[in-house]
Amino acid sequence: MTVEPPHQAPDLAFTGHIEAQDQASLAFRIGGRLAERLVGLGATVREGETVARLDPENELNDLRSVQAALTAAQGNLRKAENQFQRQSHLLERHITTQADFESAQQALTAARAQVDAAQARVRSAEDVVGFTTLKADAPGVVTRVGAEPSEVVSAGRMIVQLARREGRDAVFEIPADLVRQLTPDMQVRVALAGEAGAEATGRVREIAPQADPVTRTFRIRVGLTDPSPAFRLGAAVSGSIRGAEGGAITIPATALARRDQATGVWVVDPKNLTVSLRKLEVASADPAAAKISKGLDIGDIVVTAGAGLLREGQRVRLIGAEPR
Repeated sequence: MTVEPPHQAPDLAFTGHIEAQDQASLAFRIGGRLAERLVGLGATVREGETVARLDPENELNDLRSVQAALTAAQGNLRKAENQFQRQSHLLERHITTQADFESAQQALTAARAQVDAAQARVRSAEDVVGFTTLKADAPGVVTRVGAEPSEVVSAGRMIVQLARREGRDAVFEIPADLVRQLTPDMQVRVALAGEAGAEATGRVREIAPQADPVTRTFRIRVGLTDPSPAFRLGAAVSGSIRGAEGGAITIPATALARRDQATGVWVVDPKNLTVSLRKLEVASADPAAAKISKGLDIGDIVVTAGAGLLREGQRVRLIGAEPR
C-alpha cells in the first residue's frame, strides 16, 4: 500500500438540554409548619428576598422566656453589685469580716456569669426566630418547589430550588465510546433545537466519573460562553465537536515486522523494487491497524502481506504491476 495522509476524525454529535450552572436547594434550618411560600415555579427572585416563612409562635415564646431570664439575671447582678459595694465600705472601716467581703465578691462574679449566659441564650433564641424566615442567597429563577403552605416540614427539606443566574450549562448523556474522546476544556459548539442560528460555544466543564446505573451513559456538563437569552432552562440543544485533523499515519497491523526486538515495516524502493526494513515508532496498535508516530512519510510504499517472509534487499513485485 502507499502511505496516505491521515484522515480527519469524524465529528461527534449528541443531544441534551440546558441547566443552570449553579443550582441550590433552599431549606429551613429548623422544622415547623410552613406559614407561607411567597414565590412559585418560574418566579424571579433577588438576593436577600424572602421566599418562605414558618409559623414562628413557638420560637417567639422561647425568645420571650430567655429574655425574661435575662431580666432576672440582670436584677440579681445589680443586687450583687450593691452588696459588694457595701461590704467594701464596711471592710475599709473594719466593721465586717474578710469572709463576708469575699462571699459578696464571689456572688458578684456568679451574677455576672449568669447575665453573660442569659445574654448568649437570648442571642441563640433570636437566631432561631430568624431561622423561621427563608431568604434567597443569590438572584435566580425558581425551578422547583418542595412544600405548600400549612404543611409541616422537617429541617433540611427542600422548599424552593433556585437556579442562579451566573451561567448556563449544556448537559449531555454520552455513551462510553464517545466519552473516551472527550477531555476537560475541549471546545463544543452548542445549537438550540428548532431555532436556526441560535448557537453558542462552550467548553467541557465536568465529565461524570461513573456511568448512570440505568442508561449506562456518562453525563457531561459544557459551560456556555455568553449564551443568548434564547437558551432558556430546559431547552433542547445539540452539541458537536469537530473531529481532529491530521493525527498519526495508519497502516494495517499485518505490515509490522519485528527484528531484534525492534518494530518496523518493509519499504519498497519504487525504482528497483527491492525492500528495506525501516524502524518505526508505533503510537498504538490493535489487531486491525497500527498508528505510526514516526518513521514513515507520505507516499512511501510498504508491504502489507507476507512481511515475515522477506529479507533485506529482496526483490518484489507490486500487485497490478507488469513483471520484469
